[in-house]
Amino acid sequence: MKAHNSMPSPSAASDLRGSEPPGDIDPRLLEVLVCPLTHTALDYDRAAGELISRAARLAYPIRGGVPVMLPEEARALDPAEG
Repeated sequence: MKAHNSMPSPSAASDLRGSEPPGDIDPRLLEVLVCPLTHTALDYDRAAGELISRAARLAYPIRGGVPVMLPEEARALDPAEG
């Protein structure tokens, strides 16, 4: 007799996440998050899935709805990005 696997398949797991884009974040969290280097407010770039610190000139990624607030994981902003 075959054992029943209760773990969802990867495609089924993605269906469980709903329709939120991967970069979506809870708006209440955006109100309290600040740049860990400058302690200034962050701008949310939904399309890029990033939190932008203009003061530090860094873009912190959002992975699976969780902001990664580590400077070593952040992307440096291009001069054209303001």
